[in-house]
Amino acid sequence: MGSFCVKAFVSPFRLICGLLVVSAFGADSNLNDLLQSVQDRYNHAKTLQVLFKEQYTRAGKAPVTESGLLMLRKPGRMRWDYSQPKGKLVLSDGSALWIYNPAENRAEKMPLKQTEDMRAPMAFLLGKLNFQKDFRNIQGKAEGLYMTRITAQSNTESLPYSSVEFLVTRDSHIQEVKVTYYDKSVLDLTFDQERLDPSLDSKLFVFHLPPGVQLAGEQ
Repeated sequence: MGSFCVKAFVSPFRLICGLLVVSAFGADSNLNDLLQSVQDRYNHAKTLQVLFKEQYTRAGKAPVTESGLLMLRKPGRMRWDYSQPKGKLVLSDGSALWIYNPAENRAEKMPLKQTEDMRAPMAFLLGKLNFQKDFRNIQGKAEGLYMTRITAQSNTESLPYSSVEFLVTRDSHIQEVKVTYYDKSVLDLTFDQERLDPSLDSKLFVFHLPPGVQLAGEQ
């Protein structure tokens, strides 16, 4: 997996976590209430299951679309099972992140603490993080009868993105996320059929290297 794929996979979710904990920055009380409600919804959940679709577009390139099933279990465990491309897997066992791509017949393992932004997609679901300093110009705009689109800009050039937005329902479901990077690449994610606190076996979050698959770094 190239470095841009890693960045695209990881960064947006930590951005969301920061946006969800923001309580000021000029946002009105209704927006603050909504952000707090979204934070409470996901921080109180122990497990989560949701369908996802992601589209990554690099400047001047055709978009790449992938989709599958995301499962999360606190603390720190996640499993992205891809149906497109079939067999791709991204898994966190709480201490390491594994990325397996059958098309390349290889897997990669990284300690979470050594990866960019923990490399923890949906990080705001895995713990109460505070990234208030990362955002500015937070705004909310009604979209349709039941949606609010939240937009914000990066508060520091040390982060890889310039802006982030997400679409939430009035009952605090996150349905869409969009991240724009400084290099003009864009990651769009949509979520569907969310289930809070489903029964998820701990074995789902243990990675088993498939026979014959090369582990990156090994000869």
